[in-house]
Amino acid sequence: MLITPRPGVNRDNLLKTLQSVHTDVYNLRGGGGPARTAHDRWLAYLEWTGNAVRMLGNQISESDLNRLVLTDRYRLLLGGAVGTLTGTEMQVQRTVNGLVSLELDERVTAFDAAIQALRSQILRWSGYEHYVVPDTSFYVHHPDKLEGIDPGALLGDPHADFVVMVPMVIVDELDRLKETKDKQARWRAGYTLAVLDRLFERGVSRALLRKGETEPVAKVAPLGDVWIELLFEPPGQVRLPNSDDEIIDRALGIEPLADRKVTLLTYDTGQSTRARNAGLQVLKLRQEIGEEPT
Repeated sequence: MLITPRPGVNRDNLLKTLQSVHTDVYNLRGGGGPARTAHDRWLAYLEWTGNAVRMLGNQISESDLNRLVLTDRYRLLLGGAVGTLTGTEMQVQRTVNGLVSLELDERVTAFDAAIQALRSQILRWSGYEHYVVPDTSFYVHHPDKLEGIDPGALLGDPHADFVVMVPMVIVDELDRLKETKDKQARWRAGYTLAVLDRLFERGVSRALLRKGETEPVAKVAPLGDVWIELLFEPPGQVRLPNSDDEIIDRALGIEPLADRKVTLLTYDTGQSTRARNAGLQVLKLRQEIGEEPT
């Protein structure tokens, strides 16, 4: 269960917060005891929920907060605050206790998964690579096809290792371009998807796109490797209505997890303008437009 930190959030602080909230709900789950009534446990659970929202609300996305804390069962239990769930009858107490216990069990499991996923992602994205997110226009219009792109040359750092990040929204846009009447766009979309299919057919999410080579001049640093990685969306995440905004949002979501800036590569003026306004680094590429038509 990979979560999406809000822009500017420190990944290590987020991990500590998740661990703290997890410890609280773990202790709450095991601390009911025979002396505590179902009503007491219910109130304690609601108190934990409020604290969790205060601690995580400004660090993770709204969809992540709903999956981790503000679940459908939370809303059911909250709705029972005025009415039968406060009753003292044995059946009511048993029902409340069962619902609270089930929810606490699932919250412990959900936070376990989120912490493990975040630890794994921090470890995965703690190298020295530079991260770039080419948008759909890059795959269609750049002179070099996917297997030949050289982010180091574009960004003036040929000896660095690069990771080309591919959000799934771009894969979907390329799929749609396979039906376009524009022959160039249709061919490039089909080619790019074929390369991605080949690289990721075994289910891995990162693959080597191009191995760095040593330049033929003595004592010169080797050219960097270029990797490519698919960015899958967290479960339950709803995409933004505008694909350009979704790509920018995914790129911004990488930065706190990778603890580094991410550069968007685009030929699209509107996309580059939106990205800069959102605080993203952008390399705006240009095509020769030729002479003015007569």
